[in-house]
Amino acid sequence: MDPIVATLVILLCAVIAFVSNRIPLGVVAVGVSVALYLTGVLDLGSALAGFGDPTVLFIASLFVVSEALESTGIIAWAGQEVVAHSGTGRRRLLLTIGLLTAAMTAVISVNGSVASLLPLVVVVAARAGIRPSQMLMPLAFSAHAGSMLTLTGTPVNIIVSEVATDNGARPFGFFEFALAGLPLLVGTLAIILLLGNRLLPERTPASAPIDLERLASLLRTDYALAPDRALVSASRGVAEVVVPPRSSLIGLHVFPGMCTPSGDLVVLGVRRGQEALDESGTDLQAGDALLLDGSWDDLQRHTSQRDEVLVVDAPLTLRRSVPLGAGAKRTAVILLAMIVLLATGIVPAAIAGLLAAGALILTRVVSMTQAYRAISWTTVILVAGMIPLSTAFQETGAAQLIADGLRSFLGDAGPHAAVAVIVLITLVLGQLISNTATVLIVAPVAVALAAAMDASVLPFLMALTIAGAASFLTPVATPANLMVMEPGGYRFGDYARFGWPLTVLFFVVAVFYVPLIWPFTG
Repeated sequence: MDPIVATLVILLCAVIAFVSNRIPLGVVAVGVSVALYLTGVLDLGSALAGFGDPTVLFIASLFVVSEALESTGIIAWAGQEVVAHSGTGRRRLLLTIGLLTAAMTAVISVNGSVASLLPLVVVVAARAGIRPSQMLMPLAFSAHAGSMLTLTGTPVNIIVSEVATDNGARPFGFFEFALAGLPLLVGTLAIILLLGNRLLPERTPASAPIDLERLASLLRTDYALAPDRALVSASRGVAEVVVPPRSSLIGLHVFPGMCTPSGDLVVLGVRRGQEALDESGTDLQAGDALLLDGSWDDLQRHTSQRDEVLVVDAPLTLRRSVPLGAGAKRTAVILLAMIVLLATGIVPAAIAGLLAAGALILTRVVSMTQAYRAISWTTVILVAGMIPLSTAFQETGAAQLIADGLRSFLGDAGPHAAVAVIVLITLVLGQLISNTATVLIVAPVAVALAAAMDASVLPFLMALTIAGAASFLTPVATPANLMVMEPGGYRFGDYARFGWPLTVLFFVVAVFYVPLIWPFTG
Protein backbone atom coordinates (compact mmCIF):
# COMPACT_ATOMS: atom_id res chain seq x y z
CA MET A 1 0.00 0.00 0.00
CA ASP A 2 1.20 3.50 -0.82
CA PRO A 3 2.66 5.10 2.35
CA ILE A 4 0.49 8.21 2.03
CA VAL A 5 -2.67 6.14 1.62
CA ALA A 6 -1.67 3.92 4.53
CA THR A 7 -1.03 6.96 6.74
CA LEU A 8 -4.39 8.51 5.88
CA VAL A 9 -6.23 5.22 6.45
CA ILE A 10 -4.55 4.82 9.85
CA LEU A 11 -5.53 8.41 10.70
CA LEU A 12 -9.15 7.77 9.69
CA CYS A 13 -9.32 4.59 11.76
CA ALA A 14 -7.80 6.40 14.75
CA VAL A 15 -10.33 9.25 14.55
CA ILE A 16 -13.22 6.77 14.31
CA ALA A 17 -11.87 4.87 17.32
CA PHE A 18 -11.47 8.11 19.30
CA VAL A 19 -14.97 9.31 18.46
CA SER A 20 -16.58 5.95 19.24
CA ASN A 21 -15.24 6.17 22.80
CA ARG A 22 -15.37 2.37 22.98
CA ILE A 23 -11.65 1.73 22.82
CA PRO A 24 -9.31 3.13 25.51
CA LEU A 25 -7.28 6.10 24.29
CA GLY A 26 -4.00 4.38 25.15
CA VAL A 27 -4.92 1.33 23.09
CA VAL A 28 -5.77 3.51 20.10
CA ALA A 29 -2.48 5.40 20.39
CA VAL A 30 -0.37 2.26 20.68
CA GLY A 31 -2.37 0.74 17.83
CA VAL A 32 -1.43 3.69 15.64
CA SER A 33 2.28 3.15 16.28
CA VAL A 34 2.02 -0.59 15.63
CA ALA A 35 -0.03 -0.04 12.45
CA LEU A 36 2.55 2.41 11.09
CA TYR A 37 5.23 -0.26 11.54
CA LEU A 38 3.20 -3.19 10.19
CA THR A 39 2.22 -1.26 7.05
CA GLY A 40 5.86 -0.33 6.45
CA VAL A 41 5.22 3.40 6.75
CA LEU A 42 7.84 3.71 9.52
CA ASP A 43 10.67 1.48 10.66
CA LEU A 44 10.56 0.05 14.20
CA GLY A 45 12.69 2.80 15.73
CA SER A 46 10.57 5.59 14.26
CA ALA A 47 7.29 3.83 15.10
CA LEU A 48 8.22 3.61 18.76
CA ALA A 49 10.26 6.80 19.01
CA GLY A 50 7.44 8.61 20.81
CA PHE A 51 7.97 6.56 23.95
CA GLY A 52 11.45 8.02 24.37
CA ASP A 53 10.63 11.51 23.16
CA PRO A 54 11.76 14.34 25.51
CA THR A 55 8.29 15.88 25.27
CA VAL A 56 6.72 12.74 26.74
CA LEU A 57 9.24 12.62 29.59
CA PHE A 58 8.62 16.29 30.38
CA ILE A 59 4.85 15.75 30.49
CA ALA A 60 5.28 12.76 32.81
CA SER A 61 7.54 14.73 35.16
CA LEU A 62 4.94 17.51 35.46
CA PHE A 63 2.40 15.03 36.83
CA VAL A 64 4.83 14.26 39.68
CA VAL A 65 5.24 17.98 40.42
CA SER A 66 1.46 18.36 40.40
CA GLU A 67 1.12 15.48 42.88
CA ALA A 68 3.58 17.17 45.25
CA LEU A 69 1.69 20.47 45.13
CA GLU A 70 -1.57 18.72 45.89
CA SER A 71 -0.42 16.18 48.49
CA THR A 72 1.52 18.75 50.55
CA GLY A 73 -1.50 21.03 50.79
CA ILE A 74 -0.03 23.95 48.83
CA ILE A 75 -3.02 23.96 46.50
CA ALA A 76 -5.48 23.69 49.40
CA TRP A 77 -3.73 26.58 51.14
CA ALA A 78 -3.70 28.78 48.05
CA GLY A 79 -7.35 28.07 47.36
CA GLN A 80 -8.49 28.72 50.91
CA GLU A 81 -6.46 31.92 51.22
CA VAL A 82 -7.73 33.40 48.00
CA VAL A 83 -11.35 32.40 48.49
CA ALA A 84 -11.32 33.58 52.13
CA HIS A 85 -10.62 37.12 50.95
CA SER A 86 -13.17 37.15 48.11
CA GLY A 87 -16.39 37.17 50.12
CA THR A 88 -19.55 35.36 49.04
CA GLY A 89 -20.68 37.46 46.07
CA ARG A 90 -21.16 35.37 42.93
CA ARG A 91 -19.18 37.55 40.53
CA ARG A 92 -16.34 38.19 42.94
CA LEU A 93 -16.08 34.48 43.69
CA LEU A 94 -16.10 33.60 39.99
CA LEU A 95 -13.40 36.17 39.25
CA THR A 96 -11.25 35.01 42.16
CA ILE A 97 -11.59 31.32 41.30
CA GLY A 98 -10.98 32.02 37.62
CA LEU A 99 -7.74 33.88 38.31
CA LEU A 100 -6.58 31.25 40.83
CA THR A 101 -7.37 28.43 38.41
CA ALA A 102 -5.53 30.12 35.56
CA ALA A 103 -2.46 30.74 37.71
CA MET A 104 -2.39 27.12 38.91
CA THR A 105 -2.97 25.76 35.42
CA ALA A 106 0.03 27.69 34.16
CA VAL A 107 2.16 25.61 36.55
CA ILE A 108 0.52 22.19 36.82
CA SER A 109 -1.70 21.79 33.70
CA VAL A 110 -5.45 21.92 33.09
CA ASN A 111 -6.42 18.55 34.49
CA GLY A 112 -4.30 18.91 37.61
CA SER A 113 -5.66 22.32 38.56
CA VAL A 114 -9.30 21.38 37.94
CA ALA A 115 -8.99 18.12 39.88
CA SER A 116 -7.33 19.96 42.77
CA LEU A 117 -9.73 22.89 42.98
CA LEU A 118 -13.00 21.10 42.22
CA PRO A 119 -13.74 20.02 45.83
CA LEU A 120 -12.87 23.49 47.14
CA VAL A 121 -15.12 25.23 44.63
CA VAL A 122 -18.08 22.99 45.44
CA VAL A 123 -17.66 23.64 49.16
CA VAL A 124 -17.30 27.40 48.62
CA ALA A 125 -20.37 27.42 46.39
CA ALA A 126 -22.42 25.62 49.04
CA ARG A 127 -21.33 28.04 51.76
CA ALA A 128 -22.17 31.03 49.53
CA GLY A 129 -25.58 29.61 48.58
CA ILE A 130 -24.63 29.24 44.91
CA ARG A 131 -25.41 26.15 42.81
CA PRO A 132 -22.23 24.28 41.79
CA SER A 133 -23.52 24.28 38.20
CA GLN A 134 -22.94 28.05 38.16
CA MET A 135 -19.27 27.67 39.07
CA LEU A 136 -17.80 24.37 37.89
CA MET A 137 -17.94 24.89 34.14
CA PRO A 138 -16.33 28.33 34.60
CA LEU A 139 -13.67 26.51 36.64
CA ALA A 140 -12.85 24.17 33.74
CA PHE A 141 -13.02 26.89 31.08
CA SER A 142 -10.82 29.24 33.12
CA ALA A 143 -8.28 26.42 33.24
CA HIS A 144 -8.34 26.13 29.44
CA ALA A 145 -7.63 29.86 29.16
CA GLY A 146 -4.93 29.62 31.84
CA SER A 147 -3.20 26.86 29.90
CA MET A 148 -2.10 29.54 27.43
CA LEU A 149 -0.05 31.48 30.01
CA THR A 150 3.12 29.34 30.14
CA LEU A 151 4.89 26.46 28.45
CA THR A 152 3.80 24.06 31.20
CA GLY A 153 0.10 24.91 30.99
CA THR A 154 -0.74 21.95 28.76
CA PRO A 155 1.07 19.20 26.81
CA VAL A 156 -0.08 20.96 23.63
CA ASN A 157 2.20 23.95 24.36
CA ILE A 158 5.16 21.66 24.81
CA ILE A 159 4.37 19.82 21.59
CA VAL A 160 4.05 22.91 19.38
CA SER A 161 7.25 24.40 20.79
CA GLU A 162 9.06 21.18 19.88
CA VAL A 163 7.46 21.19 16.41
CA ALA A 164 8.67 24.74 15.84
CA THR A 165 12.23 23.72 16.71
CA ASP A 166 12.08 20.63 14.51
CA ASN A 167 11.07 22.78 11.54
CA GLY A 168 13.84 25.34 11.72
CA ALA A 169 12.10 27.97 13.82
CA ARG A 170 12.89 28.99 17.36
CA PRO A 171 11.05 27.38 20.28
CA PHE A 172 8.42 29.39 22.11
CA GLY A 173 9.65 30.92 25.38
CA PHE A 174 8.31 29.82 28.74
CA PHE A 175 6.18 32.96 29.23
CA GLU A 176 5.75 33.77 25.52
CA PHE A 177 2.39 31.99 25.42
CA ALA A 178 1.06 34.68 27.77
CA LEU A 179 1.15 37.21 24.92
CA ALA A 180 -1.91 35.38 23.59
CA GLY A 181 -2.97 33.85 26.88
CA LEU A 182 -3.62 37.10 28.74
CA PRO A 183 -6.17 38.44 26.21
CA LEU A 184 -7.80 35.01 26.16
CA LEU A 185 -7.99 34.90 29.96
CA VAL A 186 -9.43 38.42 30.19
CA GLY A 187 -12.01 37.63 27.51
CA THR A 188 -12.90 34.30 29.10
CA LEU A 189 -13.45 35.85 32.52
CA ALA A 190 -15.52 38.65 30.99
CA ILE A 191 -17.81 36.13 29.26
CA ILE A 192 -18.11 34.09 32.45
CA LEU A 193 -19.05 37.15 34.51
CA LEU A 194 -21.41 38.71 31.96
CA LEU A 195 -23.11 35.67 30.41
CA GLY A 196 -22.60 32.85 32.88
CA ASN A 197 -25.69 33.56 34.94
CA ARG A 198 -27.90 33.33 31.84
CA LEU A 199 -26.19 30.53 29.93
CA LEU A 200 -25.36 28.15 32.78
CA PRO A 201 -28.04 25.89 34.26
CA GLU A 202 -29.28 25.93 37.87
CA ARG A 203 -28.97 22.30 38.95
CA THR A 204 -28.22 20.42 42.16
CA PRO A 205 -25.64 17.59 41.82
CA ALA A 206 -26.32 14.08 43.11
CA SER A 207 -23.22 14.14 45.32
CA ALA A 208 -20.71 16.64 46.71
CA PRO A 209 -17.06 16.40 47.81
CA ILE A 210 -15.88 16.52 51.40
CA ASP A 211 -16.13 19.75 53.39
CA LEU A 212 -13.33 19.19 55.89
CA GLU A 213 -14.63 21.67 58.48
CA ARG A 214 -18.16 20.31 58.34
CA LEU A 215 -16.90 16.73 58.49
CA ALA A 216 -14.81 17.48 61.61
CA SER A 217 -17.85 19.01 63.30
CA LEU A 218 -20.00 15.99 62.46
CA LEU A 219 -17.39 13.55 63.74
CA ARG A 220 -17.11 15.40 67.05
CA THR A 221 -20.88 15.18 67.46
CA ASP A 222 -21.24 11.56 66.29
CA TYR A 223 -18.47 10.26 68.55
CA ALA A 224 -19.20 12.59 71.51
CA LEU A 225 -15.76 14.22 71.39
CA ALA A 226 -14.68 17.45 73.06
CA PRO A 227 -15.65 20.35 70.76
CA ASP A 228 -12.24 22.04 71.03
CA ARG A 229 -10.28 18.99 69.89
CA ALA A 230 -8.35 19.45 66.62
CA LEU A 231 -8.97 16.34 64.52
CA VAL A 232 -6.68 17.16 61.59
CA SER A 233 -3.35 18.93 61.23
CA ALA A 234 -0.40 18.93 58.87
CA SER A 235 1.08 15.81 60.48
CA ARG A 236 -1.90 13.93 61.98
CA GLY A 237 -5.45 13.16 61.04
CA VAL A 238 -8.37 10.83 61.57
CA ALA A 239 -10.01 8.01 59.68
CA GLU A 240 -13.55 6.68 60.16
CA VAL A 241 -13.73 2.95 59.49
CA VAL A 242 -16.39 0.26 59.63
CA VAL A 243 -15.79 -3.34 60.70
CA PRO A 244 -16.93 -5.64 57.85
CA PRO A 245 -18.18 -9.23 58.20
CA ARG A 246 -15.39 -11.80 58.65
CA SER A 247 -12.94 -9.12 59.82
CA SER A 248 -10.15 -10.36 62.07
CA LEU A 249 -11.03 -7.50 64.46
CA ILE A 250 -14.44 -8.95 65.38
CA GLY A 251 -14.43 -9.82 69.07
CA LEU A 252 -11.56 -7.44 69.95
CA HIS A 253 -12.34 -5.39 73.06
CA VAL A 254 -11.95 -1.70 72.28
CA PHE A 255 -12.58 1.54 74.15
CA PRO A 256 -11.91 5.25 73.52
CA GLY A 257 -8.30 6.16 74.19
CA MET A 258 -6.76 2.73 73.57
CA CYS A 259 -4.05 2.00 71.03
CA THR A 260 -4.75 -0.37 68.17
CA PRO A 261 -2.90 -3.73 68.16
CA SER A 262 -0.20 -2.23 65.92
CA GLY A 263 0.44 0.56 68.41
CA ASP A 264 0.37 3.16 65.61
CA LEU A 265 -3.21 4.40 65.94
CA VAL A 266 -5.47 5.55 68.77
CA VAL A 267 -9.19 4.80 69.00
CA LEU A 268 -10.98 8.13 69.59
CA GLY A 269 -14.49 6.73 69.61
CA VAL A 270 -16.74 3.77 68.83
CA ARG A 271 -20.28 3.78 67.45
CA ARG A 272 -22.82 1.00 67.18
CA GLY A 273 -25.73 2.05 65.04
CA GLN A 274 -26.70 5.58 66.11
CA GLU A 275 -25.14 5.33 69.55
CA ALA A 276 -21.64 6.46 70.60
CA LEU A 277 -20.28 3.96 73.17
CA ASP A 278 -18.79 5.19 76.45
CA GLU A 279 -15.35 4.66 78.00
CA SER A 280 -16.15 1.12 79.15
CA GLY A 281 -15.87 -0.03 75.55
CA THR A 282 -17.22 -3.11 73.81
CA ASP A 283 -16.29 -6.25 71.91
CA LEU A 284 -16.33 -5.32 68.25
CA GLN A 285 -19.12 -6.61 66.03
CA ALA A 286 -19.60 -6.44 62.28
CA GLY A 287 -21.00 -3.02 61.39
CA ASP A 288 -19.37 -1.14 64.29
CA ALA A 289 -17.73 2.18 63.35
CA LEU A 290 -14.46 3.45 64.82
CA LEU A 291 -12.79 6.84 64.65
CA LEU A 292 -9.00 6.38 64.55
CA ASP A 293 -6.29 8.98 65.16
CA GLY A 294 -2.70 8.80 63.94
CA SER A 295 -0.14 10.16 61.54
CA TRP A 296 -1.34 10.43 57.96
CA ASP A 297 1.12 7.80 56.79
CA ASP A 298 0.06 5.32 59.51
CA LEU A 299 -3.61 5.93 58.80
CA GLN A 300 -3.11 5.33 55.09
CA ARG A 301 -1.05 2.18 55.67
CA HIS A 302 -3.42 0.51 58.14
CA THR A 303 -6.73 1.47 56.54
CA SER A 304 -5.62 0.13 53.16
CA GLN A 305 -6.04 -3.43 54.52
CA ARG A 306 -9.59 -3.81 53.25
CA ASP A 307 -10.10 -7.27 54.80
CA GLU A 308 -9.95 -5.73 58.30
CA VAL A 309 -11.85 -2.45 57.92
CA LEU A 310 -13.84 -0.49 55.35
CA VAL A 311 -12.84 3.17 55.10
CA VAL A 312 -15.57 5.81 55.03
CA ASP A 313 -13.34 8.72 53.89
CA ALA A 314 -9.87 7.80 52.65
CA PRO A 315 -7.07 9.46 54.70
CA LEU A 316 -5.26 10.36 51.48
CA THR A 317 -8.30 12.36 50.35
CA LEU A 318 -8.65 14.15 53.68
CA ARG A 319 -4.91 14.89 53.84
CA ARG A 320 -5.02 16.81 50.58
CA SER A 321 -7.56 19.19 52.11
CA VAL A 322 -5.18 20.21 54.92
CA PRO A 323 -3.25 23.36 53.95
CA LEU A 324 0.56 23.41 54.01
CA GLY A 325 1.27 19.89 55.19
CA ALA A 326 4.60 18.11 55.47
CA GLY A 327 6.96 18.86 52.59
CA ALA A 328 5.25 22.08 51.48
CA LYS A 329 8.38 24.24 51.83
CA ARG A 330 10.55 21.73 49.96
CA THR A 331 7.97 21.53 47.20
CA ALA A 332 7.77 25.31 46.85
CA VAL A 333 11.57 25.62 46.55
CA ILE A 334 11.82 22.81 43.98
CA LEU A 335 8.91 24.25 41.97
CA LEU A 336 10.55 27.70 41.91
CA ALA A 337 13.85 26.18 40.79
CA MET A 338 12.08 24.31 37.96
CA ILE A 339 10.35 27.48 36.77
CA VAL A 340 13.68 29.36 36.78
CA LEU A 341 15.30 26.61 34.70
CA LEU A 342 12.41 26.60 32.25
CA ALA A 343 12.23 30.39 31.97
CA THR A 344 15.98 30.86 31.44
CA GLY A 345 16.45 27.84 29.17
CA ILE A 346 19.63 26.81 30.98
CA VAL A 347 18.71 23.17 30.41
CA PRO A 348 16.15 21.54 28.09
CA ALA A 349 12.58 21.44 29.40
CA ALA A 350 12.63 17.67 29.83
CA ILE A 351 15.75 17.87 32.00
CA ALA A 352 14.23 20.63 34.15
CA GLY A 353 11.11 18.54 34.71
CA LEU A 354 13.03 15.36 35.47
CA LEU A 355 15.32 17.20 37.90
CA ALA A 356 12.27 18.57 39.73
CA ALA A 357 10.54 15.18 39.87
CA GLY A 358 13.75 13.50 41.04
CA ALA A 359 14.33 16.12 43.73
CA LEU A 360 10.78 15.66 45.06
CA ILE A 361 11.38 11.91 45.34
CA LEU A 362 14.85 12.22 46.89
CA THR A 363 13.61 14.73 49.49
CA ARG A 364 10.77 12.32 50.30
CA VAL A 365 8.04 14.75 49.44
CA VAL A 366 6.67 12.16 47.02
CA SER A 367 7.27 8.43 47.29
CA MET A 368 8.02 6.30 44.24
CA THR A 369 4.59 4.71 44.59
CA GLN A 370 2.97 8.16 44.63
CA ALA A 371 5.01 9.23 41.63
CA TYR A 372 3.96 6.23 39.55
CA ARG A 373 0.34 6.65 40.62
CA ALA A 374 0.32 10.39 39.93
CA ILE A 375 1.36 10.08 36.30
CA SER A 376 -1.59 10.03 33.94
CA TRP A 377 -0.41 7.10 31.88
CA THR A 378 -3.30 7.55 29.45
CA THR A 379 -1.99 11.02 28.56
CA VAL A 380 1.63 9.84 28.36
CA ILE A 381 0.81 6.87 26.15
CA LEU A 382 -1.55 8.97 24.02
CA VAL A 383 1.17 11.52 23.24
CA ALA A 384 3.85 8.85 22.78
CA GLY A 385 1.67 6.79 20.46
CA MET A 386 0.50 9.71 18.33
CA ILE A 387 3.92 11.33 17.81
CA PRO A 388 4.86 8.67 15.19
CA LEU A 389 1.67 9.50 13.25
CA SER A 390 2.78 13.12 13.15
CA THR A 391 6.19 11.92 11.94
CA ALA A 392 4.55 9.75 9.28
CA PHE A 393 2.55 12.73 8.01
CA GLN A 394 5.76 14.59 7.37
CA GLU A 395 7.96 11.79 6.05
CA THR A 396 5.44 10.24 3.65
CA GLY A 397 4.34 13.59 2.22
CA ALA A 398 0.76 13.21 3.50
CA ALA A 399 0.95 16.57 5.26
CA GLN A 400 2.27 18.22 2.11
CA LEU A 401 -0.49 16.61 0.05
CA ILE A 402 -3.20 17.97 2.38
CA ALA A 403 -1.47 21.35 2.54
CA ASP A 404 -1.34 21.53 -1.27
CA GLY A 405 -5.04 20.69 -1.40
CA LEU A 406 -5.83 23.42 1.10
CA ARG A 407 -3.56 25.85 -0.78
CA SER A 408 -5.45 25.10 -4.00
CA PHE A 409 -8.78 25.51 -2.21
CA LEU A 410 -7.73 28.87 -0.78
CA GLY A 411 -6.60 30.18 -4.14
CA ASP A 412 -5.34 33.73 -3.86
CA ALA A 413 -6.41 34.05 -0.24
CA GLY A 414 -3.63 35.09 2.09
CA PRO A 415 -2.12 33.45 5.16
CA HIS A 416 -4.92 34.76 7.39
CA ALA A 417 -7.36 32.53 5.52
CA ALA A 418 -4.94 29.61 5.79
CA VAL A 419 -4.68 30.07 9.55
CA ALA A 420 -8.49 30.27 9.76
CA VAL A 421 -8.79 26.90 8.00
CA ILE A 422 -6.25 25.30 10.33
CA VAL A 423 -8.07 26.72 13.34
CA LEU A 424 -11.47 25.50 12.12
CA ILE A 425 -10.18 21.99 11.49
CA THR A 426 -8.64 21.92 14.96
CA LEU A 427 -11.77 23.30 16.62
CA VAL A 428 -13.95 20.61 15.05
CA LEU A 429 -11.63 17.67 15.73
CA GLY A 430 -10.79 18.96 19.20
CA GLN A 431 -14.39 18.65 20.37
CA LEU A 432 -14.55 14.99 19.35
CA ILE A 433 -11.15 13.59 20.24
CA SER A 434 -8.33 14.54 22.58
CA ASN A 435 -7.02 18.04 21.90
CA THR A 436 -3.49 16.65 22.30
CA ALA A 437 -4.11 14.06 19.58
CA THR A 438 -5.74 16.72 17.42
CA VAL A 439 -2.71 19.01 17.59
CA LEU A 440 -0.34 16.14 16.80
CA ILE A 441 -2.44 15.34 13.73
CA VAL A 442 -2.88 18.90 12.46
CA ALA A 443 0.61 20.26 13.28
CA PRO A 444 2.37 18.74 10.22
CA VAL A 445 -0.35 20.13 7.96
CA ALA A 446 0.02 23.58 9.54
CA VAL A 447 3.78 23.45 9.03
CA ALA A 448 3.45 22.36 5.39
CA LEU A 449 0.81 25.02 4.67
CA ALA A 450 3.00 27.73 6.17
CA ALA A 451 5.89 26.57 3.95
CA ALA A 452 3.65 26.55 0.88
CA MET A 453 2.80 30.21 1.55
CA ASP A 454 6.40 31.16 2.35
CA ALA A 455 5.18 32.28 5.76
CA SER A 456 6.67 31.88 9.22
CA VAL A 457 5.52 28.74 10.97
CA LEU A 458 5.22 30.51 14.35
CA PRO A 459 1.81 32.20 13.83
CA PHE A 460 0.41 28.96 12.42
CA LEU A 461 1.58 26.96 15.41
CA MET A 462 0.44 29.53 17.98
CA ALA A 463 -2.99 29.70 16.35
CA LEU A 464 -3.08 25.91 16.39
CA THR A 465 -2.26 25.95 20.10
CA ILE A 466 -5.08 28.38 20.85
CA ALA A 467 -7.53 26.30 18.84
CA GLY A 468 -6.39 23.21 20.74
CA ALA A 469 -7.16 24.98 24.02
CA ALA A 470 -10.67 25.91 22.84
CA SER A 471 -12.20 22.65 24.05
CA PHE A 472 -15.52 24.06 25.16
CA LEU A 473 -18.33 22.46 23.19
CA THR A 474 -18.49 18.88 24.50
CA PRO A 475 -17.77 17.15 27.83
CA VAL A 476 -15.49 14.64 26.10
CA ALA A 477 -13.19 17.29 24.63
CA THR A 478 -10.88 17.17 27.68
CA PRO A 479 -10.74 15.25 30.97
CA ALA A 480 -11.28 18.57 32.79
CA ASN A 481 -14.65 19.03 31.08
CA LEU A 482 -15.64 15.52 32.08
CA MET A 483 -14.49 16.02 35.70
CA VAL A 484 -17.02 18.80 36.33
CA MET A 485 -19.95 17.13 34.55
CA GLU A 486 -21.30 15.02 37.42
CA PRO A 487 -20.51 17.39 40.33
CA GLY A 488 -22.12 20.22 38.35
CA GLY A 489 -25.11 18.18 37.24
CA TYR A 490 -24.42 19.16 33.62
CA ARG A 491 -25.89 17.65 30.47
CA PHE A 492 -24.14 17.25 27.13
CA GLY A 493 -25.79 20.29 25.54
CA ASP A 494 -24.87 22.62 28.41
CA TYR A 495 -21.27 22.72 27.19
CA ALA A 496 -22.14 23.94 23.70
CA ARG A 497 -24.60 26.52 25.04
CA PHE A 498 -21.98 28.15 27.27
CA GLY A 499 -18.98 27.26 25.11
CA TRP A 500 -19.93 28.97 21.85
CA PRO A 501 -19.08 32.54 22.93
CA LEU A 502 -15.71 31.31 24.20
CA THR A 503 -15.07 29.39 20.98
CA VAL A 504 -15.70 32.55 18.96
CA LEU A 505 -13.32 34.47 21.23
CA PHE A 506 -10.54 31.92 20.76
CA PHE A 507 -11.12 31.86 16.98
CA VAL A 508 -10.84 35.65 16.71
CA VAL A 509 -7.68 35.78 18.82
CA ALA A 510 -6.08 32.91 16.88
CA VAL A 511 -6.84 34.26 13.41
CA PHE A 512 -6.62 38.03 13.80
CA TYR A 513 -4.60 38.80 16.94
CA VAL A 514 -1.84 36.17 16.73
CA PRO A 515 -0.37 37.43 13.41
CA LEU A 516 0.05 40.87 15.00
CA ILE A 517 2.38 39.39 17.64
CA TRP A 518 3.98 36.65 15.50
CA PRO A 519 4.03 38.09 11.95
CA PHE A 520 3.82 35.86 8.90
CA THR A 521 7.02 37.41 7.59
CA GLY A 522 9.01 36.71 10.78
